[in-house]
Amino acid sequence: MTPARGDHEARRSEVSEGVWRVLSTRGFEGLTLRAVAAELGASTGLLTHYFPNKKALLSHALEELDRRSGARPRRAAPADGSAPPPAGMARLRAALLDVLPLDEPARAGNRIWVGSWDVALADPDLAAAHAGRYGRSREAITAHLAEARRLGEVPGECDPVELAAAAQAFVLGLVVQALFAPAEFPAERQIALVDGFLAGIASA
Repeated sequence: MTPARGDHEARRSEVSEGVWRVLSTRGFEGLTLRAVAAELGASTGLLTHYFPNKKALLSHALEELDRRSGARPRRAAPADGSAPPPAGMARLRAALLDVLPLDEPARAGNRIWVGSWDVALADPDLAAAHAGRYGRSREAITAHLAEARRLGEVPGECDPVELAAAAQAFVLGLVVQALFAPAEFPAERQIALVDGFLAGIASA
């Protein structure tokens, strides 16, 4: 008898939670079908229904990481409408700060992201998926910079596309430094560096 769709979706959600718990505790290097099965108290045979091979498991893990990153709370104006939603440079600042490991949950998520780079680079399909994710992020940053230029917050001759590439490179580099040397890059310094970077753009 074929399981009802609701049962299938519930089981898939449970499997996704198991994948996430393994990722959180062991990283991508410890993510295997056997490890996920042990986390769920299930057989590897059950998991092959969802992931026929290691690549499928890794692909799902990257999608789950992307989904959770997109679902976490973001910096924004108060929900009661007491302040207008951020735009231009204010929105860009919030977006860049959202990337950084400023607290423990963000540090944990960033450790998983950085750990995923090695996995993605080893496979052309996974690498292309990662490139797409970072491309979409640059598009969002480009939109914030275009709005900032419209508002007169950055010089009119600035190229939002090139500035977006520079901003993404800057913030990802800062992520790596903060993960490897947290004592040298506490949250306050990370924020100050972002503010200095944005000030440089505004006065370019």
